[in-house]
Amino acid sequence: MKAAVLYQTKTPLIIEDVKLDDCGPQEVRIQVAASGLCHSDFHVISGDMSTPLPSVLGHEIAGVVVETGAQVSGLRRGDHVVTCLSSYCGHCRQCLGGTSYRCVAKPARSEQERPRLTLNGQAMGQMGGLGGFAEQVLVHQNAVAVMPREIPLDRAAVLGCAVVTGVGAAINSAKVRPGQSVVVVGCGGVGLNVIQGARLAGAQTIIAVDRVPAKLELARRFGATHALLGDDDAAQAVRAMTAGGVDHAFEAIGLASTQEMAFGMLGVGGMLTLIGVPPAGARLSLARLMPAILTEKRIQGSMMGSSAFQLDLPRFARMYLDGQLMLDELVSQRLPLAAINEGFDAMLGGTVARSVIVFDDVLRDSLQAA
Repeated sequence: MKAAVLYQTKTPLIIEDVKLDDCGPQEVRIQVAASGLCHSDFHVISGDMSTPLPSVLGHEIAGVVVETGAQVSGLRRGDHVVTCLSSYCGHCRQCLGGTSYRCVAKPARSEQERPRLTLNGQAMGQMGGLGGFAEQVLVHQNAVAVMPREIPLDRAAVLGCAVVTGVGAAINSAKVRPGQSVVVVGCGGVGLNVIQGARLAGAQTIIAVDRVPAKLELARRFGATHALLGDDDAAQAVRAMTAGGVDHAFEAIGLASTQEMAFGMLGVGGMLTLIGVPPAGARLSLARLMPAILTEKRIQGSMMGSSAFQLDLPRFARMYLDGQLMLDELVSQRLPLAAINEGFDAMLGGTVARSVIVFDDVLRDSLQAA
């Protein structure tokens, strides 16, 4: 099968013929219909995040189940599904405590087992145990959520990362309440979903901050009530607009400078939720630590929207079908696998909300079967 392979950091992906192993007892083989390009994938390409190389990246996957292992339950051939990085073991302390998205023993094949993915006999890595920039994927059943057949799979794909990360950060991680004020720094795919998550939660004031005017216009469509260019005066402007600062700030870029900017936008008792993945070794400086203590400002991380994805993703899909959740506007362009490097160029250029690799024959057949 065809797959986009990363051999070295800071180099383009190369389309290769790779081989998937047979299904293990708790594994699922999925024919990929669509796979979104996420900044997390680029963080691996740039070297800011590590993964074994050579590797197949891609984790925002939607497709159709074509085979299941002997011990798989709740999934069957023909199911329309989405994958998520929040795979879980089900028996570690975090899983048993109801926070499976923090699982510390994610299911994977051991070194003694055959690799799932090989190229000319050499083991290949799968980003997050998924590897979605390929015609098929072989994944553990605990990385898969079943979708309603009515949702087009090129729209469903973005649920597995951009939507669950952003909407989940607002609803689950920060628990935004009706009437509160929110600022979102960074209005790419994840930031736009924080905005619509805040809208769904009933936030009264939602301020979008970005350096790209086109993204600010799109942010308004997703629910932002105000839009600001992310310049040096942005924090002061937010404090002025909100009589001292916001209840919730979300940083969806991953730079220390924008994290500190977002922290400076908080009001008394405000919370900063960090979503963006920073470069390796990055440090956050809190120069105003004493005022933060005295005003009970807080900082927290958000991992995949603090979401039980096998429950939340089908719910989000239904919200889209009911007209409550915006997905059509999130998919800026659809590309063949061969154009994947052009898709990452568009991401870095800030011209798209989300690019999605599509396999037209699988997508067409899935729509006909819906």
